[in-house]
Amino acid sequence: METKVGRIKLGTQGLEVSVQGLGCMSMSASYGPLKPELDMINLVLRSDIREQVELATKFGACFVDGKREIWGNPAYVREACEASLKRLGLDCIDLYYQLQVDTRVPIEITNCLCGSSYNCCAVGVVILG
Repeated sequence: METKVGRIKLGTQGLEVSVQGLGCMSMSASYGPLKPELDMINLVLRSDIREQVELATKFGACFVDGKREIWGNPAYVREACEASLKRLGLDCIDLYYQLQVDTRVPIEITNCLCGSSYNCCAVGVVILG
């Protein structure tokens, strides 16, 4: 039995996404033991489904000397995006969003990167929470 999952428009740039998503944070060491990297990559990036999904990833949390920090400076945002693209083996992220706001950096400065000719297909950065 095939079930159709609804879709909604996200923002004003034309990006349409599924109302249901697959959260992949549990595939990392964030929740329990580290999963086999190749197995997790194959699960979410099978070439036969990439064109059928919208890939979202976030930035903002990093670890410095074992301590979690929130960063939103442009150099970090660009570095985090490039690292995600490399890890995922992709040339484009559909939705790149900020996990938490870095109150030391004006939000307009953090948000300006994806509006340029950067490797985010969605224009702008979505701020959740």
